[in-house]
Amino acid sequence: MKTAWINLIAAKTADLLYPGICPVCNNIARRSTGICPECERRLPYIGSSYCMKCGKPVDDDEEYCFDCTRCTHEYDEGRAALVYDEITSKSIYRFKYNNKREYAKVYGRIIDERLRDKIRSWNVDALIPVPIHKSKLKKRGYNQAELIADEMSKRLGIPVCTSLIERSAATSVQKELSAAARQNNLKKAFNVRGNDVKYNAVLIVDDIYTTGATVDAMARCLKGVGIRNVYFVSLCIGRGT
Repeated sequence: MKTAWINLIAAKTADLLYPGICPVCNNIARRSTGICPECERRLPYIGSSYCMKCGKPVDDDEEYCFDCTRCTHEYDEGRAALVYDEITSKSIYRFKYNNKREYAKVYGRIIDERLRDKIRSWNVDALIPVPIHKSKLKKRGYNQAELIADEMSKRLGIPVCTSLIERSAATSVQKELSAAARQNNLKKAFNVRGNDVKYNAVLIVDDIYTTGATVDAMARCLKGVGIRNVYFVSLCIGRGT
């Protein structure tokens, strides 16, 4: 009991002396969680009704979202922690384009807390962050998916592998394209390095899932070299059509 009180006092003191910046409202956050309590409560978490394939929110009487009833995905299954909406989109924009790398710690914690049991059930051998092309990496300075994967790895004890698959083509920005155009845009965009792959199951990690075109393109390549199961986890996911 005494140790618990000491830890609580230490956490409170750290929050006062070294406050962080909330990734949602950009105001002072708790250092212990990286986010202010008000924003943590209003985050659009995925509820108990979600698509059994991709994890998009659905009505209580639905098993699959409309998108997944119209197409066959290359990956086996996926989940997300949050809905991609006005709140989360602004936070992710700052994370990707305003050098807010510290947000990854909060994002990794949220994914771990919301999806740990599901991730464990997949029994994956490695986390595979969605790679970005070397030209974009040079311009931005970091891969946002890799930062999230690194934080997940610390919590889950699953290694991150960035050497298995690369983005071999500089593609157009996905959010500006239709669903069909996204698939065409990603043809031959990824390349697996070598064929001697030891993994049976891997988990693709990304910040946003919309149509699944990126994950499908990666899964196709990974399964092509013998990986049996490919899953995905994203911080946010769209609501679909």
